[in-house]
Amino acid sequence: MSNTVIPASESLTVEFKSDRKRLHDDELVQALVCLANTEGGELWLGVEDDATPTGLHADHVNLTGLPGLIAARTSPALQVKVESFDVNGVIVARILVSKATHSEIATTSGQYLHRRIKQDGTPECVAMLPHERSSRSSSIGISDASAQVVAGATVADFDPIERERLRQAVQHYGGDRVLLELDDEQLDAALGFTARSAAGERLPTLTGLLVIGREMAIRDFVPTHELAFQVLEREDVRFNEFRRFPLLKALEWLETNFRPYNPEREIQVGLFRVPVPMVDMGAFREAVANALVHRDYHRLGAVHVRLNDNSLTISNPGGLVDGVTIGNLLSTEPRPRNPRLADVMKRIGVVERSGRGVDKIYRGMLRFGRPQPDYSRTDYNNVILRLETVEADEVFLRLVIEQENQRGSLPVDSLIVLSALKGQKRMNVEELAGLVQQDVAVAKRTVESLVEAGLVEAHGKTRGRSYTLSAAMYQAKGDKAAYTRQAGFSKLQNEQMVLNYVQQHGQIRRSEVMELCHLTKDQAAQLLSALKSEGHIVQHGERRWAYYSFGDAKGE
Repeated sequence: MSNTVIPASESLTVEFKSDRKRLHDDELVQALVCLANTEGGELWLGVEDDATPTGLHADHVNLTGLPGLIAARTSPALQVKVESFDVNGVIVARILVSKATHSEIATTSGQYLHRRIKQDGTPECVAMLPHERSSRSSSIGISDASAQVVAGATVADFDPIERERLRQAVQHYGGDRVLLELDDEQLDAALGFTARSAAGERLPTLTGLLVIGREMAIRDFVPTHELAFQVLEREDVRFNEFRRFPLLKALEWLETNFRPYNPEREIQVGLFRVPVPMVDMGAFREAVANALVHRDYHRLGAVHVRLNDNSLTISNPGGLVDGVTIGNLLSTEPRPRNPRLADVMKRIGVVERSGRGVDKIYRGMLRFGRPQPDYSRTDYNNVILRLETVEADEVFLRLVIEQENQRGSLPVDSLIVLSALKGQKRMNVEELAGLVQQDVAVAKRTVESLVEAGLVEAHGKTRGRSYTLSAAMYQAKGDKAAYTRQAGFSKLQNEQMVLNYVQQHGQIRRSEVMELCHLTKDQAAQLLSALKSEGHIVQHGERRWAYYSFGDAKGE
């Protein structure tokens, strides 16, 4: 038993249950099943809805049998961890439950439940409908809806025009040319467009209908599929249309209608003229294709492509799949929600064959010196990608192209590092590791390779080592003053600035040294330590409360 702080309110992962009248076992089990079938979380027993602790019922004071009861009342058996806490003299229990990742959890009475947020922002526990169970199975990778037969559909619902469009797409995008040698039935089998019934009949899968299905069949059998393109200019709606085309036709339609709103100019780099579009078409195509391929086809709602004065936003129903977060998008292994459909689009060549399409989206932004893709508005229900349509940084683009001409294509990690430092920031390897979503060792190899290439300059040694863009980069950008600000001053200059500051203000703290000299925390500590050892200043206090003055060192 120990003290703790109860969360301020209920949420998707926090549930409060009063136990003053002894919470019924069935209600407790149902609440835990709800948490397990959503994101996991914690149930606080003996706490009111307003987070007030009122304590456990006498029957629940002994918590040792509770995990066994919950396991016995759930299928598959749900494993929980139970802890008791003393909160201002009141004993409550916290029951921790993990997210179910191998199957949905049911009560032994056959109830499948999950948790959701209501309009007022509070959570509720509701029944999990059949399509929601299928949706969740896809998101945690235990089933593939795109490989399943669509009830009621027949091969007559396939469109010969779309078959031809597929073959042309293979040639256009450089896809798997083996597909061009197959007849229709062989093609269907190779790409999983059909599956054999028990009677041996070929029946369309969801992937088959989405890629080569007739538009009317898609409307009838896949009502969740829809693509919307909207263009907003200030308060005016310039374009606003919705389509239920098969996927390859939908992508062509969207690209055709997007191009007039995507102005392009050219710059001269050496002997070549390089196009500079408002939005890189490779990144655009990859982002839209990803939204169509990885959306949740169990949920109603269109894939929206919205262009306004400041940005392009692409959103799709269904959050990120299990195991993928905003914090590991660049580093995690590909986990498609619809594996069969994803494989088909890769073989056609529409999306990145390696499954690392997000890298292509990042490259399409960073190469032009634009901000990196923004996924921050993504939530449990939707993936939302925002690409800022700001002017390209032509000087940065020229430098990237020159490097690519010498060394080949720059890795995405390198572009992220250069983009971060381009903002006139001085960063250490730990900060850069967070940006590239890699461990420190990998990030260090990336940034040190840029140092060797002359694009980045290192300052300091070992733990205090930090990085800026190189002097040559700033010179190319015509901003030598920025380099001086970021690279900092010599050790002697830094020492003199600190001593002058103490002379004027009587004392100085490490945080003030960091700001004054543009140093990292470790570099500032080393500078103060050197001044102290040389007898210029004395230290008062320890750790975060320490400050430095002349004191007896100067006899003042």
